Amino acid sequence: MIFDYETLKLLWWVIIGVLLIGFAITDGMDMGVAMLIKLVGKTDSERRVVINTVGPHWDGNQVWFITAGGALFAAWPMVYAAAFSGFYFAMMLVLFALFFRPLGFDYRSKIDSPRWRSNWDWGLFAGSAIPALVFGVAFGNLFLGVPFSIDEYLRTSYQGSFFALLNPFALLAGLISVTMLLAHGGMWLQLRTDSHVARRSAQYGRYALLAFIVLFAVAGIWVANLDGYQIISMGDTQGFANPLDKTVTTSAGAWLNNYQQMPLTMLFPGVAFLMAALAWTCSKVNRPGLALIATSLMLGGVIMTAGMSLFPFIMPSNNHPDISLTIWDAVSSHRTLNVMFIAVSIFVPLILLYTTWCYVKMWRKVTVKEIENNSHGSY
Repeated sequence: MIFDYETLKLLWWVIIGVLLIGFAITDGMDMGVAMLIKLVGKTDSERRVVINTVGPHWDGNQVWFITAGGALFAAWPMVYAAAFSGFYFAMMLVLFALFFRPLGFDYRSKIDSPRWRSNWDWGLFAGSAIPALVFGVAFGNLFLGVPFSIDEYLRTSYQGSFFALLNPFALLAGLISVTMLLAHGGMWLQLRTDSHVARRSAQYGRYALLAFIVLFAVAGIWVANLDGYQIISMGDTQGFANPLDKTVTTSAGAWLNNYQQMPLTMLFPGVAFLMAALAWTCSKVNRPGLALIATSLMLGGVIMTAGMSLFPFIMPSNNHPDISLTIWDAVSSHRTLNVMFIAVSIFVPLILLYTTWCYVKMWRKVTVKEIENNSHGSY
């Protein structure tokens, strides 16, 4: 074995966090761009410019989503089971919304009809806005706890409903997700387009950044007053992973305990706020490359803030706190984590290299003139 069981559990928490950040930066950018189509593209050619900035990359970027989902299933099978039973209708909503993206990208410009193209523009918007909102709502519900239970045979069952997920705090988290992806997409379009599209993208991206800063601050204050979860005692973390073998309590403000115990982790929310402000400034002075880097770091800061606040919980249970799933007791076997770690060490760097190569080889500004001169070869 490469690492001991406890170290591997912590490593996989980090790895899945990295995969989620990679998904947010790459595919989240595509979602942000698609949500801006109607706002920044006033003509069909301008909307095609918007689509073609992500046209060569959107399908490759979804590899991060697939990889994160596969890693979640393999590393934390009980979380996967509880999440897909608890968030089943939400997941189906995301899945059906995502259907619009490949169809919209591939078929939108096949027919020269304003109505046809406008409908697909709305489809691309819905296929990006709905997943962005639902992912944020899902994270928001983790802070409130999810109504599920585990029996003596370690089978999970969910006692909630889809509409219960749409509570005020979760919707706030959903809006944070939407605004930060809008901002990220706006900075990308400012960098990859010119003229009117770039100007409008920068404007709406900065609006989204301001909204994000306000909403993220409100969420921080709200979390400070929520009932957070604490582990009082638990069994051997090196032995059989048993989520029934621990005692958990809740108390107001407990989600901030990790920041008090490890003050350096305050850097995570600090990075989110600072990078949002830096992205706004860089966009304002027309430095979109730096703005895009800043929004990428902002996304990382938000995800790390959420992860550190919840740590070591992955999916708390609000009706049976003692069976809340944590990184210590919701994992696969020692051998499984080791084999997967070897695979990830090989393939994630390859994905990074290939993704970087694709962006380098296809890097250029997309212009209206280019689209009009190549109307049949472009998206």
